Amino acid sequence: MSRCLISQAEVQGFIERCMTTVGTKKHHARSLAEVLVEGDRRGHYSHGLNRMDMYVKDIQSGICAKDGEPVVDKESAATALVDGKNLLGPVVGNFCMNLAIKKAKEVGIGWVVAHGSNHYGIAGYYAMQALKENMIGMSYTNTSPLVVPTRAKECTLGTNPISMAAPANDGDSFVLDMATSAVALGKVELHHRRGDEIPEGWGCDAQGKLTPDPAKVLSGGGLVPIGGCEATGGYKGYGLGMMVEVFCGILAGAEYSNRVRTWKVTDRVANLGQCFVAINPDNFAPGFNDRMSDLLSIQRGLTPAESGSPVLAAGDPERANMAKCEEMGGISYHLNVVNFMNECATRIGAGTLLPVDRLLSN
Repeated sequence: MSRCLISQAEVQGFIERCMTTVGTKKHHARSLAEVLVEGDRRGHYSHGLNRMDMYVKDIQSGICAKDGEPVVDKESAATALVDGKNLLGPVVGNFCMNLAIKKAKEVGIGWVVAHGSNHYGIAGYYAMQALKENMIGMSYTNTSPLVVPTRAKECTLGTNPISMAAPANDGDSFVLDMATSAVALGKVELHHRRGDEIPEGWGCDAQGKLTPDPAKVLSGGGLVPIGGCEATGGYKGYGLGMMVEVFCGILAGAEYSNRVRTWKVTDRVANLGQCFVAINPDNFAPGFNDRMSDLLSIQRGLTPAESGSPVLAAGDPERANMAKCEEMGGISYHLNVVNFMNECATRIGAGTLLPVDRLLSN
């Protein structure tokens, strides 16, 4: 598996050039690039450079707006409803999270929901913005229906990710960023391309039965919620997916459930619903950061069940990946992804391509 090393600045500039080439405003392109690069830096490659061509197509086709800015439809001291104006998801996400943080500074909490949004990258990016202000951040989004509810046969929920970030001492933090499905669709697709079976509990066939065959999941079946089948607690993941739908599609007046357009089918605007929350710990019991550090220390200090596999807290694997990027001086990308994105850039006439000559040894 050939991989090459590319600096964060190079990837950032490349994505910005590609997006502005197809007509995206410069500051909108920057917002998108920052989210995608952060996804890669944290090791979530499925939501980074790998997705750039999707955003390019959305702008090129006109299914996603390139002009305008998000607008506040209504607000109170602590809440707001935002119209994303069908702009790029990161543009909407940054606007909403900044507004939530502003409200939390003023009254202790900010709860902002948006309709008229699009795919916004990793949910954790927005939750983590609150950490810069020593606040708790949360972010949720609904997505295209890919998940089959417990006892059902049809996909009616998205992977509906949730994220929560909480600050601790000395720059440490708890950062939860997860889908409410058992696994991401991309992992099933990867197993299918390899001709491998998937672990039981990832997806089901068209009859709603768990299957190890990725082809059955991708053709008529679907992903299952966290927990798998009903006997192993899949209904809990189903409930979490529904919770996200309440906070996003329902509360914001956006599309929801199987009313959201089919994944990768751009026959109509997405009109995704998203939710952004900031909470100021100073409005509650004193010593929040100290207790958070203690909580994290308790978990990390546990004796591991298997030697060499320490107990981690949410956000630790991502921190390790970022440290590795820092040590290498860049982000490690699969050569196939780089070549594919360079082809995309060439087609649209975006100019300078990503370097492909810094190959890493396996």
